Amino acid sequence: MAKNIDPRLRKIGDYLKLDDGAIFIIPEYQRAYSWEIKQCDKLWQDLDAFIDSGGTDPYFFGTIIINCQDDDTSLSLIDGQQRTITFILLLKALLVKLENVIKDTKKDDDSLRLTSALEKKRDRIITILYKASDEEVFDILGDFERAKTENILENYSINELYQSELMTIMKCSSFDEAEKKVEKIKYKQKDNKYTNYFRNFKFFYEKLNDLSASGINKFAEYILDKSEIIEIRSWNVEQAITMFNSLNSDGMPLLDSDIISAKLYSNSGNDREVFNKKWSELKKTVSNLEENRIVDLDSILMQYMYIKRSQDKEYLSDKGAVSVTTPGLRRYYTDDNKILLENPLRLTAQLLKIAKIWKAIYEYSIVQLCFKFNENIKLYLISYLFRFELDEISENLVEEFAKNLVKLFSVLELVDTGYSSSKFKTFLFGLNISLVDKDVNVEKINGDIKTHINKNWTKEDLSASILAYNKNSLVYLNEYISCKGCNRGFVLPEKYEIEHIMPRSGQNIDQIRKDAGIEEREEFLSVVNKLGNKILLEESVNRSIGNAWFRTKIQTSIKDKMGYKDSVFCLPTKLVESNCSDPQPTWTVNNINQETEKIADRISDFIFYINERI
Repeated sequence: MAKNIDPRLRKIGDYLKLDDGAIFIIPEYQRAYSWEIKQCDKLWQDLDAFIDSGGTDPYFFGTIIINCQDDDTSLSLIDGQQRTITFILLLKALLVKLENVIKDTKKDDDSLRLTSALEKKRDRIITILYKASDEEVFDILGDFERAKTENILENYSINELYQSELMTIMKCSSFDEAEKKVEKIKYKQKDNKYTNYFRNFKFFYEKLNDLSASGINKFAEYILDKSEIIEIRSWNVEQAITMFNSLNSDGMPLLDSDIISAKLYSNSGNDREVFNKKWSELKKTVSNLEENRIVDLDSILMQYMYIKRSQDKEYLSDKGAVSVTTPGLRRYYTDDNKILLENPLRLTAQLLKIAKIWKAIYEYSIVQLCFKFNENIKLYLISYLFRFELDEISENLVEEFAKNLVKLFSVLELVDTGYSSSKFKTFLFGLNISLVDKDVNVEKINGDIKTHINKNWTKEDLSASILAYNKNSLVYLNEYISCKGCNRGFVLPEKYEIEHIMPRSGQNIDQIRKDAGIEEREEFLSVVNKLGNKILLEESVNRSIGNAWFRTKIQTSIKDKMGYKDSVFCLPTKLVESNCSDPQPTWTVNNINQETEKIADRISDFIFYINERI
């Protein structure tokens, strides 16, 4: 009789002790290893409290669902992947710590008893992690290289960027060796440069370092023999994928992209190998974008939903009325428009196109400027660019449209009504139908934005709002407009900051305020964050001269990390030029107010298309 489902209550030590020839498998459709320190800390605290309580009943770690294949030798983890990997990392950290403790324990009678108990637990963990017989344990203790032949787990997830990381850790005999050999993520600092695998391994290792030898012995006993899971084995792959979509016991909610990728995988059929390759390419591309805080996979899915709904005119009534009601991602892809999931290669290609466009454009200065405004600006920028092939997109093409989008989002920055109001969201939803239509040219689109702005706001009202503005998005816009006005390229280097010309704080601040003509703290607070007192400046210089006198900033150079001269930004160099003939230049409250008025005119002219050259 064919087996269907087999539930078993199992100790952690028994669950991880696999039969000969058996191996845990992370299937292609599973998510990447996502547990972080906070989940590991919760697990540790639960165990620690359980041990302190002296509880006799086993501690329960939830349900793990396995799909059995190949005569029960391939154990595909359907639900419980995160916990299983974490248990393995915990046992590996425990093994390394046990070896250290055994070497350091004294050899008196009491210590010999403890050492014997520690050695038994060490040997047992070796049999679990390295699938070793008693004889092989002896060989491994003599030469750890012999432990490197068999894996306990193989990871085939198309969402996992670090498939070999667990095995790298497993094949190291010490913490220091693992730290040297594991993956280092580019551009990350301190512990952030490590993967979740090593960060969690390190967390457990450091926690174990805080325990005494007897504490280590007790901890090993509790994790191996006094902690339990319910293991449910299934022998039907369709049933297993259904379980994956509906069950999630590890305490981490499934992302929409997890659900959607699993359904795409399930529907890929004979195209599965090609799908896996393309999805892996998508994940790698998106991972780089995510590191730079551009988009993640859920964002890409959201952006394609906006594009597709606009292409289909899904939210436009027969009479032309726009509905801004938007379904959630999961509902849209798995219910409202599930036909998209029936062609995994086509949908993946569309998502990959969006990711590649972002990869191509995100360093453009005009795009960096867009990122300084409301996050929704990305939806409409990508909707417009999606009409082009990748090799057609240039910075000039992007800027031709993006600067007009910036005008509207600058208004959003200045008015009391939010993005959800009809003047923004409803208008943009309607505009998006034009953005995705190749037959609607950019001149028509930009004209519609101009007409909408002129119809709903006045230059006088927005100028007044700019005079009172004390946030930062318009600081970037001011630099952009200034660069265009004097035929300079708008550049945002890798590292820069917002500089307060009159400092907000510092050791000279009382005298600086006095020099600026400010007596009261309230007056100082009312002017220090005005647009007229803010510019962009290279990061290293800003931090060096932040509380210096104005004359020091004007008379010294970026090259010396002491002043505004030779800055790549337009406004600092203009300040130098306008004050260079004055031997004792000052920056007063009058200067700030006058500069703020100039900026108000400059930005409002830009918004209302008064200077069409910009």
